[in-house]
Amino acid sequence: MQAIQNALRGQESENSQEALRVLDIILRQHAAKQGCLLVRQSFFQDNQNNFTDIGGGVLGCRGFHSSFRATQGGLSLNIDVSTTMIIQPGPVVDFLLANQNARDPYSLDWNKAKRVLKNLRIKVSPSNQEYKITGLSEQLCKDQLFSMKQKNMKNENGEAETLEITIYDYFVNHRNIQLRYSADLPCINVGKPKRPTYIPIELCSLVSLQRYTKALSTFQRASLVEKSRQKPQERMNVLSNVLRTSNYGAEPMLKSCGVNINSNFTQVDGRILPAPRLRVGNGEDFFPRNGRWNFNNKKFVEPSRIERWAVVNFSAPRCDPNNIARDLIRCGEMKGIRIDPPFDIFNEMNQNRRLSPVVRVEKMFEQIQSKLPGAPQFLLCLLPDRKNSDLYGPWKRKNLSEYGIVTQCMAPARVNDQYLTNLLLKINAKLGGLNSMLTIEQTPSIPMISKVPTIILGMDVSHGSPGQSDVPSIAAVVSSRQWPLISRYRASVRTQSPKLEMIDSLFKPVSDKVDEGIMREALLDFYTSSGKRKPDQIIIFRFHFLRFCLALQN
Repeated sequence: MQAIQNALRGQESENSQEALRVLDIILRQHAAKQGCLLVRQSFFQDNQNNFTDIGGGVLGCRGFHSSFRATQGGLSLNIDVSTTMIIQPGPVVDFLLANQNARDPYSLDWNKAKRVLKNLRIKVSPSNQEYKITGLSEQLCKDQLFSMKQKNMKNENGEAETLEITIYDYFVNHRNIQLRYSADLPCINVGKPKRPTYIPIELCSLVSLQRYTKALSTFQRASLVEKSRQKPQERMNVLSNVLRTSNYGAEPMLKSCGVNINSNFTQVDGRILPAPRLRVGNGEDFFPRNGRWNFNNKKFVEPSRIERWAVVNFSAPRCDPNNIARDLIRCGEMKGIRIDPPFDIFNEMNQNRRLSPVVRVEKMFEQIQSKLPGAPQFLLCLLPDRKNSDLYGPWKRKNLSEYGIVTQCMAPARVNDQYLTNLLLKINAKLGGLNSMLTIEQTPSIPMISKVPTIILGMDVSHGSPGQSDVPSIAAVVSSRQWPLISRYRASVRTQSPKLEMIDSLFKPVSDKVDEGIMREALLDFYTSSGKRKPDQIIIFRFHFLRFCLALQN
């Protein structure tokens, strides 16, 4: 504890970090004793109220992150909500049906089932014993044989005779357990490769709090984000309840370290900054309210001009693309955007709708290339139902990665002027227009920035989902341009090694005089867009304090 005391006085060392890690381990052990699922410093309780179905037999499980920090105010417990994915507990068959979106157990893909079930824990009825799944039987339950010892029958050597019997017959006739549907399904194997132990699948139930570590589908990701969203007060109530139920005050190890955790949140002084005044088209200024603003009855500061564009319709016959195009042109005119009629409307052919998403996109591009005289300025894509359609990823990849075509996807359901206005905000920005800006940008009065040429950069790294250790991380950098404006910016994106926190593509020297890194791109763009001025100041916003410390060290 002396090392922590030194850290609180500003004398941080490796010993103080080690001491904080010890306290964090005590928190983990305390959570483990309460039956929580542990994911590093995040803890998840077996409580149905914390579960939310995101489809495919996967549940979003809400828990909390908890760790100690040395702060200016003293030793603090940092606590926040956390979410992970778990396997849907309950009958194994129910999970497989949801996971594969199958009609009944007899239409399941058992090779896929074997992969997804391996190493999961189950409880077997009626004994309620817990086992780990090692595989599935090669044959159906009614055909899978094993050697059963007959205690009442012995051979010449006095050893029990063995009888070849099926798993189904054993459970029905010798254990008197009725099986409703297992006869024509594989068995669950909970034994070893050379000594398998088979159990009829309907007697097996997945235990709760087992992490799902495979990649989520587009629909599952969108569902998880939507259902994990919380308002600040709701989040605070959840964390207050967590502090109460965790009962850290009863942890003897914390007591022995002289640590007592207050059940109330720390109160800090803060101030609410006044909302900045925004400038829109026609020189109109207005103030946002509650952090939001609406572009109804307002024009864009710098509207783009859309001349060569087309509509791609994957959602037929759910909508009329001609009406959508007319409404978009009408709404664009209200915002100051001049939109010519589309060059063409490409409806997906009926015979292509049962193909894979990648092939459907390829077929659509064959249609487009056969009719368009050149690359379009912009493609409006109508997707079936929601944006998280399986077509979304392949469509974006084809347009942005292969052809560099600006595209905007939309779901045709409930299209109105508000929806189209929000859509045009994206389209105008993608085509180089400017929707709004800070009024102060047009006056030389922004502290630190207006006086001397200044470039502002924002940086972050995003990683793959848990379990996707081989998925590259993505580094993104945005940089301001056209100084003294700050609402104009460009974006750069790079892939890098999985889980790498530092952005390794900021500088990429290929020779003594040539560099192909992101910083060179940003600085050159600033120079050419700002009247051939070089920045005298560089301001960097880097998400996450620890990452900022890493940046300083490197």
